[in-house]
Amino acid sequence: MSKFALLFIMVFFGCVIATLAYSGTAAFILYQLVYFLNPDTRWWSAEIPGIPYSFIAAVLMLMALGIKYGDYSKISPWKAQPVFKWLIGLLVMYYLAKIWALNGAVHDRFTFDFTKLMIIVFVAYKLVNSERALDASIWAYLIGATYIGYVATITGRNSRDRVEGIGLVDSPDANGVASALVPAGALLMYYAWMGNWKVKFLCVGCGALIANGLVLINSRGAFLGVVVGAGIYLLHMIFSRHRKKGQRAMAIMIAVAGISGGLYVTDDVFWDRMQTLENLESKESGAGRVTFWLTTFDMLKDYPMGMGVQGYNQLASFYMDDETRGGVENRSVHSLWFQGLGEVGPVGFGLFVMALLALRRMSRKAKGLALDRGESTTYFKLLALECALISYLVAGSFINQFRAEILYWMILLVAVGTNVYYLQRVEKAKLVPAVKRPKIKSLGGAEA
Repeated sequence: MSKFALLFIMVFFGCVIATLAYSGTAAFILYQLVYFLNPDTRWWSAEIPGIPYSFIAAVLMLMALGIKYGDYSKISPWKAQPVFKWLIGLLVMYYLAKIWALNGAVHDRFTFDFTKLMIIVFVAYKLVNSERALDASIWAYLIGATYIGYVATITGRNSRDRVEGIGLVDSPDANGVASALVPAGALLMYYAWMGNWKVKFLCVGCGALIANGLVLINSRGAFLGVVVGAGIYLLHMIFSRHRKKGQRAMAIMIAVAGISGGLYVTDDVFWDRMQTLENLESKESGAGRVTFWLTTFDMLKDYPMGMGVQGYNQLASFYMDDETRGGVENRSVHSLWFQGLGEVGPVGFGLFVMALLALRRMSRKAKGLALDRGESTTYFKLLALECALISYLVAGSFINQFRAEILYWMILLVAVGTNVYYLQRVEKAKLVPAVKRPKIKSLGGAEA
């Protein structure tokens, strides 16, 4: 048995035991690792039992929640997070869109997959209910992303100028894989700053493999996502008035190390592809997809409630000529924003936007409370989670990722962060009885 197969089996059964004996959080961590390791498609899959690992992890999550539902509901009630009501509304819209979906069979299949994803998110919110659990989930994502970077490194460019064939369960193509790695940038910066020397060393190793994987995959959208998300976080670390002593120097060191490492792993093939972003009129540029995006509005004039899953693809040949589509008949819109708009129309898209706004408002409250308590590290941790989500939204602006697992994982992690660092603290403060000030008699005998 190969080392990877043996390691996977050990991790799998270790998480099962940890879930039953210690904490339900282990079930979600197992689900995250299975998602990235994707054992059914790896070279070592023949050496492990052919069982549905992802399904088992999901069932384990439901079991863990059912066993301690009352306890979990006290510290992580769904109703306290406004983002969830908007996500429920979005899911309902997908079921309603069945009525007008152009490709009913495909729409039903992907709606069912989206329903399973929403269940995972809702259950995980209750299971990941403490600071330690949040850190464990973040690191599970980072380890998974590092593994994908490792696979890309040992595989090398096997399809012209990029890596193909290392896809995830819901992101089989190269761009989807690259977008899944993007949020790691801001999160690794936080842990590289806050961790001890062992954690810093681990962050360097993870960052090197992830960066090399991104370079080999050669996704322009992922490149922009990393630049925007990590850039915003770095600027806050350097210029924020809430920074700690020595933080600016550490941020500059991280920036220099990151840029130096990035320049080391990049090559001419990578920069040749990134330079296509400079010409906004070029069809080779990611910005050349603007035509595809704007065509969504032409379709909505005829289908105001949306076209359902892959409805855009089905109509592409009727709204764009062959030259515009680049010879592809069922052309994709290539943007999570316009994908959502096309699938569930303005109403469904509005629900998604409201979910993001609700999440932002709650995160702002959490960061404000952290600053009031003098916890600048908590403030920057919440900011890192925000930037991780932002970076994915930027990367997803150039590919169809509206129903991607990682997008809703990032939404979940921000929601968990606001629960742990804001909602739980506010609720705890309500339960603490007010301390009555004792009456003290003055020297003259009157009560003071």
